[in-house]
Amino acid sequence: MKALFHSESSFLHPHHSRCQNNRDLLRFQVRTPLIFPVKDRGRWIRGKRICLTAKAELDWATMDQLGLSESDVQSPAISTSYRSLNLPKPNQTVLEAQARVCTGPTQTRPLSEEQAFKVLDTILRSVKGELKDEEEVSQSQLGAFFSAMTIRANVFPEATQWSEGEKKAMTTFWPLLIRVLPPDVIFLADPEGSIMGGSSIGPQFVGKGSCEMRLVGALREILAGGHLGYEEVQGVMRDVLPLKTESLMPSGVSHSLLSAFLIGQRMNRETDRELKAHCLVFDDESGPTPVADVRSLTHYGEPYDGNTRYFRSTLFVAAVRSCYGESCLLHGVDWMPPKGGITEEQMLKFMGANTNVFPSHAKRLLEDEEVGFAYVSQREARPSLYSLVGLREHIKKRPPLATTEKVQQFVKARGKEAIVTGFYHHGYEEPLLMLMRRRGVHSGLVVKGEEGALSMTTKLRSANASKGLPVNYCSGFQSLSMQSAFEVDGVSRHSFSLEVNAADYGFQPTDTPRTDRSVSKNIELGLAALNGEKGAAYDRIVLNAGMVDHLLGCSGAEDVSVALERAREVIDSGEALKRLLNYIKISNKFK
Repeated sequence: MKALFHSESSFLHPHHSRCQNNRDLLRFQVRTPLIFPVKDRGRWIRGKRICLTAKAELDWATMDQLGLSESDVQSPAISTSYRSLNLPKPNQTVLEAQARVCTGPTQTRPLSEEQAFKVLDTILRSVKGELKDEEEVSQSQLGAFFSAMTIRANVFPEATQWSEGEKKAMTTFWPLLIRVLPPDVIFLADPEGSIMGGSSIGPQFVGKGSCEMRLVGALREILAGGHLGYEEVQGVMRDVLPLKTESLMPSGVSHSLLSAFLIGQRMNRETDRELKAHCLVFDDESGPTPVADVRSLTHYGEPYDGNTRYFRSTLFVAAVRSCYGESCLLHGVDWMPPKGGITEEQMLKFMGANTNVFPSHAKRLLEDEEVGFAYVSQREARPSLYSLVGLREHIKKRPPLATTEKVQQFVKARGKEAIVTGFYHHGYEEPLLMLMRRRGVHSGLVVKGEEGALSMTTKLRSANASKGLPVNYCSGFQSLSMQSAFEVDGVSRHSFSLEVNAADYGFQPTDTPRTDRSVSKNIELGLAALNGEKGAAYDRIVLNAGMVDHLLGCSGAEDVSVALERAREVIDSGEALKRLLNYIKISNKFK
């Protein structure tokens, strides 16, 4: 089989010339045609010539060696360059503190005295107007930090409550901070006047206008460690979104209060009703959900913040499964914090596909016999939720939406539907399956893949693996038509859980290919695999296509070995690669 990349025209020319300085390296550009070969009637022909402009490729390690920050590099080959330049950057000192304190009851790491003094001094100088631009502490950061400190003081176990150093720093700085902080932040820091010495500002704060008053009422419950009802969560979210400006939303509610609302629910560990509210709140934002005339549709819910280390295979798996009638709908964003990793949208955009596809267009792509899969951006399908991207960078840790946005149905099907998603933290697999059942799909599957993604690996499990569920752990359900396992919401379902060992199915153990934020490297690996090049990437695509078919109960996949062989056949025939090329071409018709 011919190599994917012709000698006269490689995917990316990695020129590594000696440069006078870093700026010379960044200014160097190469314009190269990207040529995809397509197999047609047993012979290889040249595919469409897609011209891409890309700066000389810099991997993450090289950036570190050169001392370059993310803002220094604007290359479409690197995932971080997809971050919008219009988003204001958070203060890094406070953001690092948020990474420690804005998390759960057992994961929080209290600040040392030195750290606490540095953070509070930074906040004081910022609020007094002494810090500008990227050094300024945003309202979102103030809301997230102080609400986290309050929740820790009120309800966390002793080990993750305030350290002696934090107490000392607060005692020193609070008399100064209370003079300059806005009332909404003082409320978040001391809502009942019981933490910082009896101020009346927190207890008397009610907010301005009906929207803010509703949010403040919800926050009083959250800051005390409590939980909210389904309608209460949805009411707040509909009040305040979409965001418009950095300081105030259209409703007049400050970003500090919304940030506290989102991070506070995550720190308190969301209930099922809170997660359902976040999951379903904007289902009708874009009108009725289109219904595709396909017999089977799988919704893929990869983590929206992407992969920073390992090969992300789902786009290529979707191309494979579409070849034998298992239509696939992918969804995500161009860039999302906190990881800011490689996403399907970045790969599709880099290859020249249209990434501004609406759900109605996705329906047509799913129904197209030459394509059979589609990608929809949250930007097009749920603009209210997409407006939170900048705020999510400033709260640092993942909000409830990081879980619920993975369980979406931007298009429905006349036939069977399934949802597949990934998870990392133990305890979120059951809530995810609950949301899938709430969606009414026929089958659901959660996978603990590498980096919390949904891709299973052929790598051997390390003897030093961390505690908790292992990588390749899967849990899910299938609806039954004849036999009855048990009743959930009036529907008979069979539930299962297992750890997939790739060696049991004939795969040789291989380390997962590293991509280290390189979008082009991820594409290179995936296209080479779809071109039939055997190796670690090829094996992962086959494993994830065949195992998902089997675990979801897809037609013709009752036997795992048959399902895996079917995936190999559509790759080796060139059909899967052809589907991906068709998608790039046909998606552009909707511009």
